[in-house]
Amino acid sequence: MTSHRLTADTRGVFVISATPFHDDGSLDLSSLDGALDFYLHAGVHGITLLGMMGEAHKLTAEESVTVVRRGLARIEGRVPVVVGVSGGSLVAMRELALDAMEHGAAGVMVAPPYGLRTDDAIVSYMATVADALGADVPIVFQDYPPTTGVYISAGCLHRVIRDVPSVAMYKAEDVPGLDKISKTRAAERAGTRRVSVVSGNGGLLLPQSLSRGADGIMTGFSYPEMLVAVYEGYARGEVDAADDLYDAYLPLVSYENQPGFGLAIRKEILRRRGAIASAKVRAPGPRLAPDDVAELDRLLARLERALQHRGTTPR
Repeated sequence: MTSHRLTADTRGVFVISATPFHDDGSLDLSSLDGALDFYLHAGVHGITLLGMMGEAHKLTAEESVTVVRRGLARIEGRVPVVVGVSGGSLVAMRELALDAMEHGAAGVMVAPPYGLRTDDAIVSYMATVADALGADVPIVFQDYPPTTGVYISAGCLHRVIRDVPSVAMYKAEDVPGLDKISKTRAAERAGTRRVSVVSGNGGLLLPQSLSRGADGIMTGFSYPEMLVAVYEGYARGEVDAADDLYDAYLPLVSYENQPGFGLAIRKEILRRRGAIASAKVRAPGPRLAPDDVAELDRLLARLERALQHRGTTPR
C-alpha cells in the first residue's frame, strides 16, 4: 500500500467522509466503499475518516477501527487519508492513531477537549498528545470552538506550532477566524515554521480563506467537486471564475451548514447522488421533516438550473 504522510506543504481538498449506516443504525460498509469511490471520482486530494461530521463520537472503538481499516483498504493509497482520533482517553487515542498509521493513514486529527480554558492548558495538552502518539505521527490541530467549546487565540495557535513539531496542519474553523489565517501566514513570513492551513465549516468562506493564505479545505460538503474546482481555480489564478462557481453553490452550502442539523441534509444529498444507500443519521440525530425535504428539493433544482446556465454539471 502506498503511504502518504502529511507535511507542512500538504495542499488541496480533503473531504470528510460520511459514515454510512443501514436504516437500523448498523454500519453499512458497502456504502462506505461507495462513498469513498464517489469522493475519489470527484477529484479530491485527500480524505478524512472519523471527522466530527462523520459521527465518530457515535461509534464504538471496534467500529472506529473497522471503518478506518476498511476505508484505507478501499482508498489503497491513492490519496492521503487523515483519521480523526479526538477523545477523552489518551490510551484509546494512541491505539486508534497507531493502528491507523500502521494501515496507511497520512496523519491524525486532534481537537483539544472541552474544559481547557487557558493558552497554557491547550499547549500542554497538544504537547502531551504528541508525546503519546510519537514524533513520527503527523497531527492536524483542529480549531473548532462551536463544537469543542475551546477558544484558541492566535497567540496560542502560534505557540502550538512552535512547541509541538509534529503538528503539520492547522484546521481553521473558528468563526470569525479568517484573521487567524492571516496572522499564521504573517508569523511564517516573520520566521515561525510553516504548517499547512486548511479551512472547514462546510465550505463557508472558502474563497476568503484561500485569499488569506489557506492551502485548501477539509470539510464534508455534499458536492466535493465544487470544492475541488474552486481550489484549483484559485491555484491557477482564475479567482473570479472560481468565485462565480462558488456563488452558484452558496445557498446549498449555507443550508447544509445548519449546526446540529446539516448532517441529515448532507446525508440525504449523498443518498440522492448515489454515494450511500441510506441517509440514516445514527441516534441521537436529526431527521428531515416534510418542509425540510421541500426546501431541499427547491435548492437542488435551483442549483441544477444555475449549473446548466453555466454549462457545467456535477461529476
